[in-house]
Amino acid sequence: MGKQTKRKHERHPLLKKLVEYLYILLGSSFVAIAFNVFLLPNEVASGGVSGISTILNSVLGWEPAYVQWAFNIPLFIAGLIFLGFQFGFKTAIGTVFLPFVVFLTKDWSPWTEDPLLGALFGGIGVGLGLGIVFRGKASTGGTDLAAQIINKFTGLSLGTCVAIIDGLIVLSAAIVFDIEKGLYALIGLYVTSKTIDLVQVGFSRSKMTLIITNRQEEVRDGILHKIDRGVTKLSAYGGYTDDERPILMCVVDQTEFTKLKQLVKSIDPKAFIVVTDSSEVHGEGFKRE
Repeated sequence: MGKQTKRKHERHPLLKKLVEYLYILLGSSFVAIAFNVFLLPNEVASGGVSGISTILNSVLGWEPAYVQWAFNIPLFIAGLIFLGFQFGFKTAIGTVFLPFVVFLTKDWSPWTEDPLLGALFGGIGVGLGLGIVFRGKASTGGTDLAAQIINKFTGLSLGTCVAIIDGLIVLSAAIVFDIEKGLYALIGLYVTSKTIDLVQVGFSRSKMTLIITNRQEEVRDGILHKIDRGVTKLSAYGGYTDDERPILMCVVDQTEFTKLKQLVKSIDPKAFIVVTDSSEVHGEGFKRE
């Protein structure tokens, strides 16, 4: 029995690694296809090394796949330095594989010749692909690797990091092409950043509520037994009276919030409730790793 349990635990990390590599290949493919069928034919340089390759392809006629390989090399070295060997090895796969798929699909016909649709759906495709790669704890190289480095040291969301870094590339697109193409690129960049966050966090949203009430025990019991959620009592003191005023903290699904609010108000109509959005909650009753 002990040996079987040991073998099971030995297989689990291997399966996890295989899934991460699958994420890298799948995500890279999404990015490459979106680039060739939406962004490149409509000259939408929505950031990243792909945006640089779009500009250079239009101005100098350089093959985008070769440009992407060339620019990714120094950024890959930076990944090895700042993010470690394991991250670097997985990123090497994305760095090589993404331009490879770009090269394989370079003759695919554009799926739209409308720049706006190209920016919107190209942004969704790139964001979806990058989000999947990030879930594999890797990068496809380029500026999304730089975004991972910034995310590690600053805590900013990956979508925000990508948006900041790629802003200069969008500005370059506006200069090289025209203002309108620059605006389309900005739309694509925005959609990409939001899609990345969506893939990372998911569709679910939770509400964190802070409740100040004179009828704490009744409110606590109602939350525990009628909504079936946990409650945490926080020590606090009134700023004006300096009296002790404990705060009840409770996190609920978005669908449960109305029920919680009605429960609290039915017990204490004068209760003070503060509500904030929680994009990601881990623990009992919520997301588990």
